[in-house]
Amino acid sequence: MRAMSSGLAIVAVGLLLVGRALAGGLDPTNAPAPTMHTLEEIYQRLLLIPTNAGGSGYSAPVAKTGQTNSYTTSDDGALQKGVTWPNPRFTVQADTNVVKDNLTGLMWARNANLSGGSPNWNYAVAYCTNLTYGGYSDWRLPNVRELLSLVDFGWGPPALCNTAGTGQWTQNDPFTGVQSGYYWSSTTDAGYTSYAWYVHLYDGYVYFASSRSM
Repeated sequence: MRAMSSGLAIVAVGLLLVGRALAGGLDPTNAPAPTMHTLEEIYQRLLLIPTNAGGSGYSAPVAKTGQTNSYTTSDDGALQKGVTWPNPRFTVQADTNVVKDNLTGLMWARNANLSGGSPNWNYAVAYCTNLTYGGYSDWRLPNVRELLSLVDFGWGPPALCNTAGTGQWTQNDPFTGVQSGYYWSSTTDAGYTSYAWYVHLYDGYVYFASSRSM
């Protein structure tokens, strides 16, 4: 099987709340003095935000795939179900070469070919764990769902979300050095524990391969 690339890595950060008012109940009770709230309280309040305001009645709503072309009645391109992507979907953080996904809150290395080669899985995990990039040192290899969240099924190759949404890769897109090939995730296969899942950015294909693959 073709060699894998560690490529993209994400910074290990928690929920990033930017410019969104919480729905009731979290205002200080003794203003102007501050009031502390647990992360769980914040999560629960976020769930109360109406769907049309970006919230959901569920903790992990599914995002749109990016597919906009319809080929039969009620297919994905026709219905386009899921959470609408923010505009812009990605923001390059100034002077860091770090890309923030405004849909998931995850932060990614802008250079999608940092390792400059095709390492095996163990190397990819260690490389991202020990990486210092963009002023951060708490990077990790993404799990398979996080990695798949970047895939845009509306076009390719590469099947990777872009800024312009034109179907053509341009210098204005958030990621650089994108390879239309395999990218390791940190997720191992449940049935074959010496194998790990990967995403092929040529077309968004997801499968697993031996962690010793080179």
